[in-house]
Amino acid sequence: MGHRFVAADTAPAVDSAWVETQWAASRQRMAQAETEPFLLVIDEIQNVRDWSSVVKRLWDEDTRERRDLRVVLLGSSRLLLQKGLSESLAGRFETIHMGHWSFDEMHKAFGWDARTFVWFGGYPGAAPLIGDERRWKDYVRQSLIETSISRDILMLSRIDKPALMKRLFELGCSYSGQILSFTKILGQLTDAGNTTTLSHYLDLLDTAGLLAGLEKYAGDRIRKRGSSPKFQVHNTALIRAQSESDLSQATADTREWGRLVESAVGAHLLAHAHSQSFTVHYWREGNDEVDFVIERDGRVIGIEVKSGYGQATSSLSSFQRKMSPDRVYIVGEAGIPWADFLRMDPGNLF
Repeated sequence: MGHRFVAADTAPAVDSAWVETQWAASRQRMAQAETEPFLLVIDEIQNVRDWSSVVKRLWDEDTRERRDLRVVLLGSSRLLLQKGLSESLAGRFETIHMGHWSFDEMHKAFGWDARTFVWFGGYPGAAPLIGDERRWKDYVRQSLIETSISRDILMLSRIDKPALMKRLFELGCSYSGQILSFTKILGQLTDAGNTTTLSHYLDLLDTAGLLAGLEKYAGDRIRKRGSSPKFQVHNTALIRAQSESDLSQATADTREWGRLVESAVGAHLLAHAHSQSFTVHYWREGNDEVDFVIERDGRVIGIEVKSGYGQATSSLSSFQRKMSPDRVYIVGEAGIPWADFLRMDPGNLF
């Protein structure tokens, strides 16, 4: 298949005319080669003003003229892409979600071991800076976190209290792996709005690939929606960027290290949830808690993370007895080693 790759962040000026020029060049190259289909890949499409309208028009032209030009649109701003797709391209697209870099990818690209990945997360642009953690933190905070919040959220959504949303993000990173009711969250914040506002902000942070609020698995949708969220970062680098401890201190503190490993497992699950069509929850009843519950097509799997050598708690047994899952797994020394789990496709667990 013939193909052409262009990037909207390398051109001096990008607007709808730039897209038309690239599209026309691809049509011409396809005609000269006398081969179909032909693939056009446009990277960072969100940098183009009014990109969705011109893509719709050109795509419809090719459809009418039976021209088999196939188009892949890539973008680092998920919210901007979704906005354009929903506004103009209904019925004309298929979304393919690409999450943060995995442990396997960071290992192949930079030679990282599992501990380094848990500590520094999956941001390839920050990888060369890990020798200077202060500089690494500044990069993550300024180039990644601040840019994502300002560009992906504040520019596209009405946020009445942006400082509150940023504080919610910081709080969620600090409490990643923990369950907090919205009432307790309000108690931790100043200038807090109401639980509906916080829930909306958390949804936006999740869509931007920063911070999720996992819902409780309870077997019915009503109880799930009314549950207290379990904070879960999409990338463990977001925890590290808010922390003052170093790697040796974290690994010496079994509780802190266990929280980081659990967050890495949760981020790994979230990264595969879209492509493998499963949802991620947690389960808690009384004193029993299972770290993650993944669900797909009515099949339910419980996952308990044990980063040390401890045996499984009674929570998995209680979960099996009360919820009848299809399978349960321990991630840790008593089951699947957590470093191995971070290399797995979780969809294969079903």
